[in-house]
Amino acid sequence: MGPMLSTQAISCGVLSLCFSFLSNAERRSSFMKWLCTFLKGSKPGEPNRRRPQITAGEEEDTLWQPPVRPKNDPTRNDNEELDRAIAESLAEDVKPPKERNHKGDSNDEDLARAIQDSLNMNPYTPYNPYAPSQAQPRGHRVCGRCKHEIGHGHYLSCMGIYWHPQCFRCCSCGHPIRETEFTLLGTDPYHKLCYKELHHPKCDVCLQFIPTNRSGLIEYRAHPFWGQKYCPLHEQDRTPRCCSCEKMEPRNTKYMSLGDGRSLCMECLGSAVMDTGECQPLYHSIRDYYEGMNMKLDQQIPMLLVERQALNEAMEGESKGPHHMPETRGLCLSEEQTVSSIFRRPRIGGNRLLDMRTQPQKLTRRCEVTAILVLYGLPRLLTGSILAHELMHGWLRLKGYRNLNAEVEEGICQVMSYLWLESEILPASSRHAPSSSYASSSSSSYPPTSSKKGGISHTEKKLGEFFMHQIANDTSTAYGDGFRTAYAAVNKYGLRQTLNHIRLTGGFPV
Repeated sequence: MGPMLSTQAISCGVLSLCFSFLSNAERRSSFMKWLCTFLKGSKPGEPNRRRPQITAGEEEDTLWQPPVRPKNDPTRNDNEELDRAIAESLAEDVKPPKERNHKGDSNDEDLARAIQDSLNMNPYTPYNPYAPSQAQPRGHRVCGRCKHEIGHGHYLSCMGIYWHPQCFRCCSCGHPIRETEFTLLGTDPYHKLCYKELHHPKCDVCLQFIPTNRSGLIEYRAHPFWGQKYCPLHEQDRTPRCCSCEKMEPRNTKYMSLGDGRSLCMECLGSAVMDTGECQPLYHSIRDYYEGMNMKLDQQIPMLLVERQALNEAMEGESKGPHHMPETRGLCLSEEQTVSSIFRRPRIGGNRLLDMRTQPQKLTRRCEVTAILVLYGLPRLLTGSILAHELMHGWLRLKGYRNLNAEVEEGICQVMSYLWLESEILPASSRHAPSSSYASSSSSSYPPTSSKKGGISHTEKKLGEFFMHQIANDTSTAYGDGFRTAYAAVNKYGLRQTLNHIRLTGGFPV
């Protein structure tokens, strides 16, 4: 396209020409009126009286020729109007000064307004490839990082978001993103690796990014209480799991091996009970807990801490007795047996226990209960909850509760275990309703039985909450459904009335 001459350029040319004719400022009043009319342009419906001569194409000798004008040439009319305007301007010189000044002020304002309108007129706006489109205002593109208007120049865009090139940086490491592939989180861009480091879940066991499955989705397992995430394959690759809190062993940490196929994490090892003598104070404090609820045990029931093998052998020698969990941790014996108990706490050497000393002990039947056996190496709160459970089995037998089905007997024993844990880790003001419902039948209060001065640590308290969570969410019929039914009855009627109803009917009150 050849060069184009705009209306604005034409107006300015005419303006300079007219000023050359009228050098005297006092002789311009009539001329101003005509000039204002000229600069404002033709009225709608009237043809343009002046057309610029426009060079067409790129050849120098080719010139657009105006058509032959008729006799009433508009250009000639314009010249006549110009002559008439000059004559009228000269005639203004003979008029009184007041009238001349008054009209001059008005025409000066019209002239200024006409010049401003002329300068704003630009029908031939050149094409600017960087300017915003007419449908979108100039401030439409706002940088997604600095929030300032982008304006003209280079910019980057993705999914309706714009950035200055210097603002297109990773929101994690702060370095510019020069790759063709990146990750966008909201309006924040990331390098793909930086985003993966921040948001792609890592396995808490192998410490690697959890891989995607065949569908391209991230699939992992998570512990329902601790929230530990791990790859599904670790459930089959024999990764050690803590026998107490059930956390899987991370690759950068070694659990303590107890020598019988069990492993113990370092947190649980801190409060683990390792021999029979160490467990005696805890056992007697739980008996006091029972006595504080008017459930005194008149007979002295022996308590032994044993290895896993000895516990399994004792369970096989029991001709009849309560049902047991898949992982047996405690047992209330009714038969006479010889059991090998742990006599002295073993030494810790590296990640193993050394110098385990045991001694056989013959258990003689003097009442309905021969002894209570508990697995060694468990944290204090877990050991105590097992003792509270097994001691309730002993109390039921000694008090003449006969032929109870598994759901009733295991359910009420789990309630006693749960309530003891609650008394250990929760203050009296925040305990659940069962604590207050059987308090009316007690002759004295029952404070926490913790053997540690100053209460328990945060880690031990969290463990106690986990053990309560395990009891409350057990899925088995005897231990899970039985506990929830027994807990509801104790919460509604109190422990004493619930036990009386079990004695009379063999079941829970509803």
